Amino acid sequence: MSTLKNVFLGRPLATHEEQAQRLPKRLGLAVFASDAISSTAYATEEILFILVPVAGLTALHLLLPLSAVVTVVLAIVVTSYRQTIYAYPNGGGAYVVGRDNLRQNWALIAGASLLVDYTLTVAVSISAGVAAVVSAFPALLGQRVLIASAVVVFMAFANLRGAKESGTLFAIPTYLYILALASLVGYGLWRVYLGGLEPILVDQQHLDELTGGSATGLVGVAGAFIVARAFSSGAVALTGTEAITNGIPAFRPPESRNAARTLIAMATILGGFFFGISLLADHLRPLPTHDETLLSQMARVVFGGDTPLYYFVQFTTMAILFLAANTAFADFPRLSSIMSRDGYLPRQLSHRGDRLVFSNGIVLLAVFSIVLLIVFGGITTALIPLYAVGVFTGFTISQIGMVRHHRRLKEPGWRRGQIINAVGAGATGLVLATVVISKFTTGAWIPVVVIPLIVLLFRGIKSHYELVRERLRVPTDWQPPPRRHTVIVLVARVHRGVLQALSYATSLHPDHLFALHVAASEEEADKVRRQWADHGLDDVDFQVIQDPYRRLLTPVLDYIEDIDQRWTDDHLTVIVPEFVVDRWWENLLHNQSAVALKTRLRMRHNTVVISVPLHLEPPPPVAAHDRRHHRFPRRLD
Repeated sequence: MSTLKNVFLGRPLATHEEQAQRLPKRLGLAVFASDAISSTAYATEEILFILVPVAGLTALHLLLPLSAVVTVVLAIVVTSYRQTIYAYPNGGGAYVVGRDNLRQNWALIAGASLLVDYTLTVAVSISAGVAAVVSAFPALLGQRVLIASAVVVFMAFANLRGAKESGTLFAIPTYLYILALASLVGYGLWRVYLGGLEPILVDQQHLDELTGGSATGLVGVAGAFIVARAFSSGAVALTGTEAITNGIPAFRPPESRNAARTLIAMATILGGFFFGISLLADHLRPLPTHDETLLSQMARVVFGGDTPLYYFVQFTTMAILFLAANTAFADFPRLSSIMSRDGYLPRQLSHRGDRLVFSNGIVLLAVFSIVLLIVFGGITTALIPLYAVGVFTGFTISQIGMVRHHRRLKEPGWRRGQIINAVGAGATGLVLATVVISKFTTGAWIPVVVIPLIVLLFRGIKSHYELVRERLRVPTDWQPPPRRHTVIVLVARVHRGVLQALSYATSLHPDHLFALHVAASEEEADKVRRQWADHGLDDVDFQVIQDPYRRLLTPVLDYIEDIDQRWTDDHLTVIVPEFVVDRWWENLLHNQSAVALKTRLRMRHNTVVISVPLHLEPPPPVAAHDRRHHRFPRRLD
């Protein structure tokens, strides 16, 4: 297994090599900004999915105003998060900001929101990438979930190789997507305003299917509610903007400056392309459909349906959407390691693997994401309502925490920073309220319920660690009381392993030594007694229990309970002889009863379980007349 791991994941990296794994800005953009940049592939489409079924094509006049508002909110959030990067250069984002400046529960809500957000990032981005694939190749429509799950496994595998290697691997597709989108938006708008490019012909049948045959329009309270839902769907364009603040330590020194510059570059690319796609869609007037993405429809019109440029857009869109999951694979393990060190997640998540990445977090994220894809059928629109709640919860808590941070430390320029973060908190809080209210019945209620449950889980894990710490604490005047020692050796049949275990047991110099065999029949009991006598082991107190129900565990536990009650001041040790086979598959040929015994015995109080392994090598020759020279100490009463 070690050899295979080295072949597929690379050689183990020493701790001192961590600096060499840091990311330059060009790779940092690919690792941490791919999620945000990839949202340009579906954010505009999600707005249309809400507006068109209600108001038909007349709703398209709201696309540009809504996109402009989303772009303004993006600018506010990025400006606010730039403050966070310099204030918290060790990363952790909203969780660390909340932990240091707000109450514990607010920090845990932020942490739970971010972990849910990262899981949804993988599911949403990869399902959207698969949508780009099936748009170009409709025959694959029925394999949506299978393809998405395979991509998750591939992404996890790539990230297990290390942050630098995954960044290098994914940088080229990221920049190719930027080139493809620049070509589509630039050439498309040039053709619109200078080349006379006409809107897409309306498919009346599809429009009637979307609207149900009648568009009600956007009037009154109901209309305002639909517009709010459309805005909250488009606001998914902001997802991933917090990723850089969580992964600052992954950048090369000076970490904060490089992270801040990468954040600005990411925001410029995201905002420009998002608004550009909405501007192009406002003229081309495509209809949203689950069978073909918005970008695919517009690329067919701008470049032609069977041209290399069309397939270039589709391929790079697929690639960037798949790679958007890389942001989550970079940040979910890092955040979970921070929370693990604080005691809110299992300790295993805080450990780096052979390649200096948090391997357990990567595997856990992959499993959760595949479950989501299976449950929701790999449909992007079904996952979107779950997505935005966690994103904007983290945004809002982070900005509120930064307001408290500025007020608490009063560093140079703190008033300006406080105003920036207060505006950011107000904007993201308003968006959060809009998302929860407008999409509550369509799925937003799920994270509203799940996030508090995850917070309760965090608190339960923390309570467990605190309880363990308290029970392990040693008072200054405490000494373990002197106790006697009772040893029980479990015997399946008399063989080399049992003799070796008995030899080990006598070396412990116990006060009481017993051997125990559980027989399924009288014939078996007699056979083992004869073996015991043949090997000259009469000096050891040997007990044979016959169980009519052919059980093993229950008779052993009953016997141990009886022995333990004889002496109240003794340590009880159970020795389990085991033989070790040469090849792993040979374990399948044996019943592994020792494993079940040890697992159950470890749960018993005042019981020490010791395995005495015997590696199955050829035994040394022993003459028959020498057997009785292997004596054990006399029975201890």
